[in-house]
Amino acid sequence: MNGSSPRVVLVTGGAQGIGAALVRRFAAAGDRVVIADTDADEGTRLAEATGGLFVRTDVARLDHNRAAVAAAAERFGGLDVVCLNAGMSGGTSLGDDFDPERYRQGMSVNLDGVVYGANAALPQLKARGGGAIVITSSLAGVQPSADVYYSAAKHALIGLTRSLALLTHQDGITVNAVCPGFVDTRLVAPHRDAVAALGLAITDADHVARAVEIVLSAGDTGRAWQVQAGQPVAPLDFPDVSASRRDG
Repeated sequence: MNGSSPRVVLVTGGAQGIGAALVRRFAAAGDRVVIADTDADEGTRLAEATGGLFVRTDVARLDHNRAAVAAAAERFGGLDVVCLNAGMSGGTSLGDDFDPERYRQGMSVNLDGVVYGANAALPQLKARGGGAIVITSSLAGVQPSADVYYSAAKHALIGLTRSLALLTHQDGITVNAVCPGFVDTRLVAPHRDAVAALGLAITDADHVARAVEIVLSAGDTGRAWQVQAGQPVAPLDFPDVSASRRDG
């Protein structure tokens, strides 16, 4: 993943699933990895196995995101790549089944956590003279989903990616999103049989980690990348809609 000097990489939600696959892949390439997660047991074990640093982090708190970035700078001297990956299911539905606390928790992790993570990381990336942010969205971020609030947050991440890229380009910072389909993680595990019954493919977490490698190597910015089993990793196209202007 890295053809020159080791980079410093921060991965949120790094103790399990896609995040853990990212940590292992970066570490195998010789990069220095900070694992930000609430799961201290798994995070510490993974840090010990990969030579990384675990920082207990609730991404729904801005101060925790800032502390994780500060730890990366203190231990490894800076920050080059940020993978804003932490997420959870929406966990609630409409009408009588709507749980406002569960809704707020899901949005806090899935959307606020990425906003906070980006804001915390940008000063260090700018100080480094550039870098990369990769956001884990979902195919549910570009198409409808029965998990409506999860989908809403993931749609918002696509807009955040494309818009933030406009502001960070001048600082040499790329911003991209990966949009996996069904991935064999704890989020999908309760629905694995239902997904299989529909004939839908489930990929593994390392496939998504490989996709991030492709995205970083491409050097593009403001793109959303489709990641599905049996298909090439490729940027998604969006309509070019220009704002109308008044004549004269």
